[in-house]
Amino acid sequence: MSDDTRLTFKEMCARFDVTPRTLRYYEYIELLSPEREGRSRFYGAREQVRMELIMRGRSFEFSLEDIRQWLMIYENEGTEAQMRAWVVMATSQIKELANKRRQLDEAISELTRLRDNTQESLANLP
Repeated sequence: MSDDTRLTFKEMCARFDVTPRTLRYYEYIELLSPEREGRSRFYGAREQVRMELIMRGRSFEFSLEDIRQWLMIYENEGTEAQMRAWVVMATSQIKELANKRRQLDEAISELTRLRDNTQESLANLP
């Protein structure tokens, strides 16, 4: 791999808008495995793609452990197995997000009702 496709630690943080602490943590839990040259870390195409997948997974509120296991499926079993696992994971996450949306809708409704009642009470004060 040529050097121009590799990112330094600092470049990786900037590209994905993560803190150094986050990037180190992803390495610690083995989501990422940068190349090391002395004390320097370099992130090639594989690590950059993995980071894109991690960030996408986090945006859908998947746990880091779920993401790690899903990435491991590709490593151990290949693309088809990973795609099948993705369908199962996505279906489960859609249900979870729909449940959270329902809870948020209920909370918004209750908060709106309480606000309106309070506003009405204020309007009726002498």
